[in-house]
Amino acid sequence: MSKYLVFTLFVLTFYAKAGAQGCVAIRTVGGLNTMQHAGMMHDGMLHEGMTEMKDSSLWDLNVSGRYFKSYKHFNGTDEQKQRVAEATDVRNFSRTLDISLLRKINEQWSIGMDLPLLYNERSSLYEHVANTKGNPRYSTSSQGIGDIRLTAYKWIIAPKEGSKGNLLGGVGIKLPTGNYKATDQFHYSTAATREGPVDQSIQLGDGGWGMTLELNGFRSINNTWSLYGNAYYLINPMGNNGVSTTRGVVVSSPPTASQALAIKYTSNVMSIPDQYLLRAGTNWTSNALTISLGGRYECIPANDLIGDNTGFRRPGSVLAIEPGANYSYKKLNFYLYTPIALRNERPQSYPDVLKTNDTKIFARGDAAFADFSISIGVGYKF
Repeated sequence: MSKYLVFTLFVLTFYAKAGAQGCVAIRTVGGLNTMQHAGMMHDGMLHEGMTEMKDSSLWDLNVSGRYFKSYKHFNGTDEQKQRVAEATDVRNFSRTLDISLLRKINEQWSIGMDLPLLYNERSSLYEHVANTKGNPRYSTSSQGIGDIRLTAYKWIIAPKEGSKGNLLGGVGIKLPTGNYKATDQFHYSTAATREGPVDQSIQLGDGGWGMTLELNGFRSINNTWSLYGNAYYLINPMGNNGVSTTRGVVVSSPPTASQALAIKYTSNVMSIPDQYLLRAGTNWTSNALTISLGGRYECIPANDLIGDNTGFRRPGSVLAIEPGANYSYKKLNFYLYTPIALRNERPQSYPDVLKTNDTKIFARGDAAFADFSISIGVGYKF
């Protein structure tokens, strides 16, 4: 089996916020799996009749850019089309550059680092003067490095001559290097502003240390067709980071009625949520070109695996179809992927549940999602 076919498994597996982004703060998980996992593929799947496929490269460098715009609001799975019609929708724009470097240690192990560089912009009415049709629209933004990820990878089922499949595992840490207290100016009138933390969805980091778990599997069918599957989970054990959600409004003493309710339901500060990603699909390969088509599901759950669920979060999930293309030339690999959302959902959050239990009236906030995202990049082995 061609090395290009094996390579496709890892093309753009975890390229950040694709599809599920918007008001749901699914953060970049980096581009490590856009590469061949640092030479761990160097003795990988072979064409029938081949007896050797060696590669002395020890490093893999991958640089990818990503863009999306979210503006369609959902409550549960119901789209709130009136928000766009009335121009009261919230619009998030995300531009990300992921720089990933992977180093082969031996035939079983490799280590990698991912550095995301982010520029986010958020345009709305409700965060400023008022969420009323006809009011002026203002923007807030953030830019800088995101949360860096360090990962160790090991073959569980190593690729070898005559083998039709392999399985790779990864364990890593997510460092709180991104600024989770980024601020900007909020207009409380057309002539006056106040400074406050920007919305959780455009913060550069979440403020917590995390642990990442990965599984990446590949199965060849023949020299042209193959299957792939990927799973990723970020465990964030901290509950919340203490950053205010009031957008610069000072909590009075004693607090107002609305402020007291926010404190009671813990939505006055930002949470540090888990997130996960699942992918599966098929590849078609001809020489240096690979075309992929699969399904993608990514999620910010309402409840974390470890720790409490306090704080404000917009839980949400996106089921997407994920077409893509990859072209290899010598030690370079070029790719383009465009996940297209099929189903968006904004479920109840922990504060929503507290409010529902307290008032006996069902409560659930909304969130804005992107129709699709675009990611383009290049990898280089040396």
